[in-house]
Amino acid sequence: MPPLHIKLGLMKNFVKAMDRNGTTFLYLRQKFPLLSDAKLREGVLTGLNILSLLGDEVFEHIITGDEKRAWHAFREVVTGFVGNRRADNYKDLVEEILSSYEKLGCNMSVKIHFLNSHLDFFPVVL
Repeated sequence: MPPLHIKLGLMKNFVKAMDRNGTTFLYLRQKFPLLSDAKLREGVLTGLNILSLLGDEVFEHIITGDEKRAWHAFREVVTGFVGNRRADNYKDLVEEILSSYEKLGCNMSVKIHFLNSHLDFFPVVL
């Protein structure tokens, strides 16, 4: 499974678990006005949308609580495992995202299960 698919799946589960009436979800509606409400509720974001959120300082200040913990875990997995380089502590990063997603109430999708159960099969990127 390509890393982009895993990243999109992780983001989809994150957005689907967000509080629909919370300030973070409302900010996503403002940030991506071209996305329909149905797509946003289902967490259908593109790689460019995710990249935009990763560099968004306003989003960092708005997000709170369990969502913030899950977001930081997502960010660490994207930069330290699914990206172009693998951090030395990549297993810890994956464990952290799994525990924070569970606390947030994310469903264990196929992509998250794949990430968890096939961790040792990901190729080493030089």
